[in-house]
Amino acid sequence: MLKNIYDTLMGNTTISVTSFLFPVLSALLLGLFLALIYKRKRCSSSSFVGTLAILPTVVCVVIMAVNGNIGAGVAVAGTFSLVRFRSAQGTAGEIAAIFIAMTIGLLTGMGFILYAALFLLIIGISMFLFSQLGLGTDNSDLRRSLCIVIPENLNYTEVFDDAFSRYTTSHRLISSKTADMGSIFKLTYEIYLRDVSSEKALIDEIRCKNGNLAILSTTVMPKETPVL
Repeated sequence: MLKNIYDTLMGNTTISVTSFLFPVLSALLLGLFLALIYKRKRCSSSSFVGTLAILPTVVCVVIMAVNGNIGAGVAVAGTFSLVRFRSAQGTAGEIAAIFIAMTIGLLTGMGFILYAALFLLIIGISMFLFSQLGLGTDNSDLRRSLCIVIPENLNYTEVFDDAFSRYTTSHRLISSKTADMGSIFKLTYEIYLRDVSSEKALIDEIRCKNGNLAILSTTVMPKETPVL
């Protein structure tokens, strides 16, 4: 009777408890190292870093559970698709980190634990070298969404270009709209400052040209645009 209960709990599988725990714990350890590397090189939320640490373990268990079963594989793929379309799109760095975590989980789930560790080592060294060379450097702290209110008689086409050329590396007009029965315009620019300390000087120069009307400079996450 005890044997029947054990067989029911374990299911129809040839995987022993040791064979299950070793890849899972390896995936968890490698995921933790990946999260630490990512957190050191990029500024991200703690929830994303925690998810990145546990994702290889989840993928590892899924691969071990599928274990050549085509029907289970199709069901798992459908479930992951639902999760994907119910989730907000991340940045390029976050998407790459998720793919790296999934690759580690796939390798450990298939039993290639040494290759998973070697893959993580190569990725970690590559990220360090890229950061030293300035490739993929995160300049989000210099990115601003600049909202400017101007009077209706001011032609905004090129009026701020000289100020932008001095204090920013790039700028583009995102939107323009009228307000107060057309008496004012509200402009929204995306800019990248040359230096964080130059933000006040930029705002002061714009104030001299827009008649000291409202100006809103905001550090925003991707896809966020403040409303003035």
